[in-house]
Amino acid sequence: MKRCVIVGYGGMGSWHARHILERGAVELAGIYDIKEERVALARENGIYAYPSFEAVLADESVELVTIATPNELHKPLAIAALRAGKNVISEKPVTLSSEDLAEICAVANECGKLFTAHQNRRWDCDYRMIREAYHSGKLGKVTSVESRYHGSRGIPGDWRGKKEHGGGMIFDWGIHLIDQMFGIVDDRKLLRVYCKCDHITNDEVDDGFKLDLYFEGDLTARIEVGTTNFISLPRFYITGVDGTGWVNDWKDDCRLVLCRTWEDKDVAPVVTAAGFTKTMAPRDEKTTVEEWIKRPETEVHEFYHNFAAAIDGKATQFVTHKQLMRSMRVMEAAFRSDALGAPVAFEDIETEPREF
Repeated sequence: MKRCVIVGYGGMGSWHARHILERGAVELAGIYDIKEERVALARENGIYAYPSFEAVLADESVELVTIATPNELHKPLAIAALRAGKNVISEKPVTLSSEDLAEICAVANECGKLFTAHQNRRWDCDYRMIREAYHSGKLGKVTSVESRYHGSRGIPGDWRGKKEHGGGMIFDWGIHLIDQMFGIVDDRKLLRVYCKCDHITNDEVDDGFKLDLYFEGDLTARIEVGTTNFISLPRFYITGVDGTGWVNDWKDDCRLVLCRTWEDKDVAPVVTAAGFTKTMAPRDEKTTVEEWIKRPETEVHEFYHNFAAAIDGKATQFVTHKQLMRSMRVMEAAFRSDALGAPVAFEDIETEPREF
């Protein structure tokens, strides 16, 4: 079994440790953290704490290092671990620029070691259901996909609110939702990007954003994150010529309303405050049918099982360098679009099919 060390025993680092201990896809050799209180907590939990990062790199029994530090530290830690002969998993968004990401990937290839990012939200049930709806064919030609997360507590009062640390919601949540959107549309070619960032509670980094992606085939995707929304819009909303899908919250099933027929000669007008309308009259069971996609069983630790197998050459890693690069470049395009106040063209890159 692959022995793994977690660098950074904060919120996500402790999450990794807990899941490794519970699921056993790899063996937890220990953790390293610069904060004494985190080291003490690890020891209280019966986890070995390395005295230094150099000690981690010198341990020849360790094949895998998971980096769960603030974003700006990912690059130097990853490169040092790769050059020391370790395979590396980094928390997202890996780096703050495509140039830095390219450098890490080049070092991984040079050293013959695997490098990837922890895109754990590929195992979210809401995402899996909307992906199934998209590919079911029941909606007809899909015209739009909306993905959003709304909260009302602003940016956490830690490094996530600081630009120097790679804070902001595009880096924090956008990286996940962009990755999911490419998974939903099966890497369809992206043509242009339009983004508007919010600075409602934070002037230094974005505390929300609305990102529109325009794909080939007249498909539009909206990715939205808000941190001052006291009433949330649905988690997913997907429209097609023959139906609509809806996931209200991550805990819910996916509702589909499908069109039986477009012919409806007996439409009763709807009376509104200022008159009546046939155009917006609701449909009934004569012309529509309702179906549900149930929440699937998922196992997020498949990520570690896959990566361990990939180290041995028995599998292809789920999250590839090219997928990481494209998501990074979409985020860079989003920042450019926000600065310009206009859409920007997106030059696609070659990608491999995804594995789920």
